[in-house]
Amino acid sequence: MKKVLMFLGPYRLAVFVALFFTLTELAVELLQPFLMARIIDDGIMQGDLSVVMLWGGIMIGMSLIAFASGILNSFYAAHASQGMGYDIRSKVFEKVQSFSFANFSQFPASSLITRMTSDVTQLQNTVFMSLRIMLRAPLLVIGSVIMALLVNVKLALILVVAVPLLIMFLMWIMSKAGRLFRAVQEKLDNVNSVVQENLSGIRLIKAFLRRKHEAERFTEASRNLRDKTVAALRLIEIAMPVLLLIMNVSIMAILWFGSFETAAGGATVGEVVAIINYTTRMTGALSVFSMIIMIFSRAKASSQRIADVLETDVDLLDTKESDTGNKITSGKITFDSVSFRYPETDMFVLKNISFEAKAGERIAILGATGSGKTSLFQLIPRLYDLDEGTIKIDDKDIRKLKLKTLRRQIGFVPQEAMLFTGTLKDNIRWGKEDASMDEIVRAATDAQIHDTIMELPEKYETLLGQKGVNLSGGQKQRLSIARALIRAPKILLLDDSTSALDVKTEKRLLDAMDSYSCTTLMITQKISTTMNADKILLLEDGELIAEGNHEELMEISRLYRKIYESQFGEDNRYA
Repeated sequence: MKKVLMFLGPYRLAVFVALFFTLTELAVELLQPFLMARIIDDGIMQGDLSVVMLWGGIMIGMSLIAFASGILNSFYAAHASQGMGYDIRSKVFEKVQSFSFANFSQFPASSLITRMTSDVTQLQNTVFMSLRIMLRAPLLVIGSVIMALLVNVKLALILVVAVPLLIMFLMWIMSKAGRLFRAVQEKLDNVNSVVQENLSGIRLIKAFLRRKHEAERFTEASRNLRDKTVAALRLIEIAMPVLLLIMNVSIMAILWFGSFETAAGGATVGEVVAIINYTTRMTGALSVFSMIIMIFSRAKASSQRIADVLETDVDLLDTKESDTGNKITSGKITFDSVSFRYPETDMFVLKNISFEAKAGERIAILGATGSGKTSLFQLIPRLYDLDEGTIKIDDKDIRKLKLKTLRRQIGFVPQEAMLFTGTLKDNIRWGKEDASMDEIVRAATDAQIHDTIMELPEKYETLLGQKGVNLSGGQKQRLSIARALIRAPKILLLDDSTSALDVKTEKRLLDAMDSYSCTTLMITQKISTTMNADKILLLEDGELIAEGNHEELMEISRLYRKIYESQFGEDNRYA
């Protein structure tokens, strides 16, 4: 909680102003029963109307001050809470953006969404309610006890005994509720996860007629959330009956002993009325404690979840040896005895890989599913760090390059084309923010998507749905390639990015890429693509079992010949 509350620092002035007006409201509320006692004892009991008018007028004036203070308090409380929420959300998002792929395995996407939305909103509401209502409640209880003691010590002793017992009980409730509400937020993560998966895979769900199954999954996750929430709220609701019981017994005791004190001359009617008034105000304030317990318990759980993200150590950073002056000039890539395994696993997915890609070469990477092709790609821009060996670009260890320097000069097209909501132009320019329209058109033309774009009514201003839902698979791939080409990268990584293209379109694309001065690595399953490569790397079970051009592999690799024959037939082998 402490780490999250540090975000209130920039809004310190707004907090102090809100607290000032809270204390003003509180002072008015605490003085009113005291003044009421004066009206009763000096005015009504003595039949002096002037006293009633005097103190009644003062009470009305003080009420107007309290009204104005409440409005100003709400304004400054909202400013502080909303500003803090904005800063936390921005900081968490910035932290998530710095995560490596290994860090992302610690937090499911649905959980991160919940933390940046529901958890931050919970903290915003807690700060606002604290400055507006919740801080006022305990101060009102303490102030009422003090004022009651000033009015009549004997009668106020009843409150001195009752209030500490209630506070201890409420603190116990808050402690238990904190753990329950943390479990509630985790169940909310599960619900969000199911919803996210269903919305992403709605086409597959419909195609496989799995609506009933997915509905059952959602019902189960929702039921778990309901049960945990009910358990937490049930505990909170215990507080109210206990609170009202103790406070009502206190009121009855004050009335009982107050009647004897009044008869004996130890207390006046006004004093008894004032202490009863303080007690009823305390009852109202303490009744808010059930809400305070719930909000603070949820806030405690939410703050811990947010702190977990902010305190996560990013395991992939620039090293001390990183040099900002190093830049990729030619794009030569060297793998020297590289081995790699994913975090928290024991099995190596790449084993002792060594090869060299000269500047400007086109390298095709071929292999069965699970052979380590994508894992090899992810090591080049340091999306993961290798475990053994060295990767060099232009004869420099990539760990000695600044991450920004390294990644800025790499064009990366992932296996699954990822597009963003916005225009076609914006999606291509995403690869280079300051790209001109001429550069956009050239990249689109080379990626073989320009003609398709020009057939659309809005052309480059055509809006895309989420993830490019209104485009075909091949169109998405070509847009992703255009986004990479617009960077004019020194290294271009294409992860099976032409799988949805026909042979003619792919050939035109590859021919257009010859005009770019970059080293290209392509993961592919098509022999027609490998034929045009300067070098082919054949992977199997994480090992490099053969390398060479098409003709060389046809001679030396039985596996390569088998793949060729499966695609072209044995009769075409010597064609």
